[in-house]
Amino acid sequence: MSPRRNRSRGGEKPVGHESTDRYGLDRMETWQGEEWVVRQVGGGAAAKHYRCPGCDQEIPPGVAHVVAWQQHMGADDRRHWHKACWNARDRRSAKLQRSRNAPRH
Repeated sequence: MSPRRNRSRGGEKPVGHESTDRYGLDRMETWQGEEWVVRQVGGGAAAKHYRCPGCDQEIPPGVAHVVAWQQHMGADDRRHWHKACWNARDRRSAKLQRSRNAPRH
């Protein structure tokens, strides 16, 4: 019996995805009437601390999360979100208050 192949043979791109790079697959989502590019970042690729705009809490290195930016904006406008915060972005208040003991990054 031969071992099962777990890797693709290359040359095939996932259907419906805009691009691929070392961080993951980009997909398009519509939010607040704008087109957003959304990328899943695995824990192994997350090497820095980020501040989630959904909950204003820190995303530590090694934690899988989502990176999102408006399609017409540049790479400098990317925001790193917890997956749950990105999925709940329509249910969150726009006026988040930072707690007294939250670190400022």
